[in-house]
Amino acid sequence: MNWLQISIETTTEGIDSVCDALSAIGIEGFEIEDKDDFNTFLDENKQFWDYVDEDLYNERQGPTKVKTYIEEDAKASEILISIKEALEKIKCEDYGSLEVTVKNLAQEDWENNWRQYFKPLYVGDNIIIKPHWEEVENLDNKLVFEIDPGMTFGSGQHETTRMCVEALEKAVEKGCSVADLGCGSGILSVIALLLGAKYAYAVDIDPNCEKIAYENAALNNVTRDVYKVECGNVLTDTKLCERLANEKYDIVVANIVADVIIPLSAKVRSFMKEGGCFITSGIIDFRMEEVRKALEDNGFEILEIKHDGDWFAFVCR
Repeated sequence: MNWLQISIETTTEGIDSVCDALSAIGIEGFEIEDKDDFNTFLDENKQFWDYVDEDLYNERQGPTKVKTYIEEDAKASEILISIKEALEKIKCEDYGSLEVTVKNLAQEDWENNWRQYFKPLYVGDNIIIKPHWEEVENLDNKLVFEIDPGMTFGSGQHETTRMCVEALEKAVEKGCSVADLGCGSGILSVIALLLGAKYAYAVDIDPNCEKIAYENAALNNVTRDVYKVECGNVLTDTKLCERLANEKYDIVVANIVADVIIPLSAKVRSFMKEGGCFITSGIIDFRMEEVRKALEDNGFEILEIKHDGDWFAFVCR
């Protein structure tokens, strides 16, 4: 089955009217591209990012579009005519050109072509991160972590994730306990378990991460008796912080952003056993000194500063 992508050029003011016009003829499900909405999202969520990919930013600065998808079958031409007629009825200067473009999408391309960007990745001395559909020849008997790359951060491709994995490979000792704050896909906590940790606790503010982390754990035969994932905000959830402080961990890893790491540095010592290791990354180069100061001001000894591209990671005690 092939699909047609219907793209309608409009304005921010025209989005609701375009969607309503399409809904009126039975079309449901829309994809919105709007630079004003994107820029507002960035402004209102600065605590969660320090860097936006330039290509992504430039792509989102283009014209506002409403997109939908229909099956390429005998009814497609009738639906296209209905779309154009519906748009003609709402045409006005405020809603932009309402120009319609159509693109063919083969379903197998739509669903699977993104997989070409995920290949086995060799990290540290002895770790292979691989998508579950890929095969690797593991002649050296390395530790293999399987992942189903999805929308949640943490596929191993990003510099910050790789630096944390490298640090965990050195820090994890058999039988230790690990807390993963901002776990995303669960990659760091699951790898810690594969390296020999006896128990790992993972938390993230995104509720989707719980399902995804458990799915990736299952791919690696990690069971829930040694792995717990929850949704929560470690900066604001008092009960969550109390649980972490009561349990105490040998290693805490936090691959987040500087605006979270800085206030977290005042809390995280209470989550750790005496002499515990704190591994933190997600730190863009121009925020590195701020994070270093916060860690040192809160009593951490910095054992190692890792650097990859524009990104930094700290290994502390």
